Amino acid sequence: MKFAEHLGAHITPEWRKQYIQYEEMKAMLYAALEQAPCAEVVEEEVLTRYFARFDESFFTFCDKELVKINTFYAEKIAEATRKFAMLRSELEGSEYEQMKKKKIQRRKVMDLKLAFSEFYLSLILLQNYQNLNFTGFRKILKKHDKMLRTEAGGLWREEMVETSNFHTNKDIDKLIADTEITVTTELEGGDRQKAMKRLRVPPLGDQQSPWTTFKVGLFSGAFLVLMIAMVLSAVFHSYQAASDDVAGRNDWRVVVRLYRGPFLVILFLFLMGINVYGWRSSGVNHVLIFELDPRNHLSEQHLMELAAIFGVIWTLSVLTFLYSTQLSIPAYANPLSLFIIMAIFMLNPTKTFKHDARFWFLRVAPRIILAPFFYVGFADFWLADQLNSLGQALKDFQFLLCFYISGETMDDEWDKADSLGYCSSSAWWLVALVSCMPAWFRFAQCLRRYRDTKEAFPHLVNAGKYSTTFFVVIFSTLDSAYRTDVERSPFFYLYILSAIISSCYTYIWDIKMDWGFFAAGAGDNRFLREEIVYSSKGYYYFAIVEDLVLRFSWAYKLILKEVGFAAYSELTTSVFAALEVVRRFIWNFFRLENEHLNNCGKFRAVRDISVAPIDASDQQQIIKMMDEPDPASLFRKKKILKTQAAVIDPLRVPLISDTDKKPASTVANLKTFHIGTIQSNKRRNNETDRLEEDLQRRLLDLNQQETA
Repeated sequence: MKFAEHLGAHITPEWRKQYIQYEEMKAMLYAALEQAPCAEVVEEEVLTRYFARFDESFFTFCDKELVKINTFYAEKIAEATRKFAMLRSELEGSEYEQMKKKKIQRRKVMDLKLAFSEFYLSLILLQNYQNLNFTGFRKILKKHDKMLRTEAGGLWREEMVETSNFHTNKDIDKLIADTEITVTTELEGGDRQKAMKRLRVPPLGDQQSPWTTFKVGLFSGAFLVLMIAMVLSAVFHSYQAASDDVAGRNDWRVVVRLYRGPFLVILFLFLMGINVYGWRSSGVNHVLIFELDPRNHLSEQHLMELAAIFGVIWTLSVLTFLYSTQLSIPAYANPLSLFIIMAIFMLNPTKTFKHDARFWFLRVAPRIILAPFFYVGFADFWLADQLNSLGQALKDFQFLLCFYISGETMDDEWDKADSLGYCSSSAWWLVALVSCMPAWFRFAQCLRRYRDTKEAFPHLVNAGKYSTTFFVVIFSTLDSAYRTDVERSPFFYLYILSAIISSCYTYIWDIKMDWGFFAAGAGDNRFLREEIVYSSKGYYYFAIVEDLVLRFSWAYKLILKEVGFAAYSELTTSVFAALEVVRRFIWNFFRLENEHLNNCGKFRAVRDISVAPIDASDQQQIIKMMDEPDPASLFRKKKILKTQAAVIDPLRVPLISDTDKKPASTVANLKTFHIGTIQSNKRRNNETDRLEEDLQRRLLDLNQQETA
């Protein structure tokens, strides 16, 4: 693998602008050679002056990159040193509390284990940042010398890069070792193997298990073969049914409805696997956005494996249904068995069959159902959005339960069903209620977000978007209840109007708010946004058109029904339900990309690794730490307790307060931590600048003294 590809695959996405600009530096070298005067035409002195001028500009660029990397690395090391001291003080505080309240102590220890685990992960990422940038300088300067036939690059590397702070500073190795020792001795009772199992980060770029790859291929191949067999068997049975009056009593629409819901879920799982692959290969950090465990989460192959296994079970169930007479099995026992198998898999309490992923979903699901009463995280709203595209699957599961509970159209032997019955009636209130449930979940989440943030835009406006679904369902239900065979009801026209408004509303929100397209400062990315992740702009333009087309799928179904396809309404519904899952699959790519780049939903993109909140007085604590032989001792003196005080947002905590105490300038002179990176406000006054520079100098001096 070329280094440029290796760098792109292994960078920490949140720090992407802080890495060496290897591709740009390589482009400078190639451009210099292309634009160089021909040696056969000009004198050697002219050629020498040309390359001397280029070297001057090239090494000036290298200098800027080196300063950027040194500054960022120094800030991250200083931040890591402070966080380690705080975690150590919290650990000793928990030991003191052990003699008081054991229940609180156990909870605090679990919090500390998680905090140290996340802190260790941040150290590994910083160590990776250190190694990648040094390798980048070594590679580009070697390429410089090779292409220009000089030794200036090697000399510059020895003089500047190899003596730079980010390369010579070994504090990161010491912090990693100290963290391993602390967790082993203090939290895991001296069991290093157990401690490292908790701490160890999978190697960057680690390949999937060959056994997992084998299973994906095996079950995918089996699914394709069984799918072909299923289609051929269905065609054969359709011809047989045409000549058999008894078989003709079996309504094929019932079979479609019973099997469609599980199929849509399987299709969703497979496409989610492709989503995860696309995010990972493009550097969209879905693991941190969803707040998943970086060491233990489902990869794209795991999702595809699940989809393939359930696909095999689904096709076997359909084939068993088709050949139930020959097998002497009640035909309609098969769809119910499939549903039970899927439910058992999801609710299985044992630590088998993707236990962590299943229980992550089961923890999120109640927060979605009880949306107004729980804080809304990114995973909560995202899963609720997926349910909006699986609305037809929910209605099919409602039909399945109603069909088996009522037994209205099924015979006593469970072999024949002559009609859909009342369970699928679009005029039934229960069908309307199930149709509204996904939209209600998101509507309630938007109201909760407004309650938490007090921001009418975008949360109340977004709630209005989901409320349009209620009108569409209500008018559709009333039209089904009051229409006759000869004329439409007045509610039909209200349904058309509400559906048009809903489709336009949701499409505009998709493009502008969820994806962030048509931004004012898009630059060369016309109609898109300033920053894009995926390789081709064509993907974005295709998504804009595709989303518009599929947002009006209700209109296509209505047209097909009017031109004579009413008898095949279940088939057309199946096709458009699958297309809606595909639309959501495409939507996922750009929604996660926008959240990754711009934090457009203002959800936490990364976890804060500190157990206790930080307050402004820590500024003086940090400065005093510089002069203490044992910095952690200062934090032992300041006992950190969880109280009923107002909660401080750990992502934006003031560290430097203004000296003039004016409210307007207080906000302007805060130094904040945001996603682990120290960012300074542009309107700081001179005194705050001096304090910051003094702090940075003291931190660097401390690091150098400890290294010496």
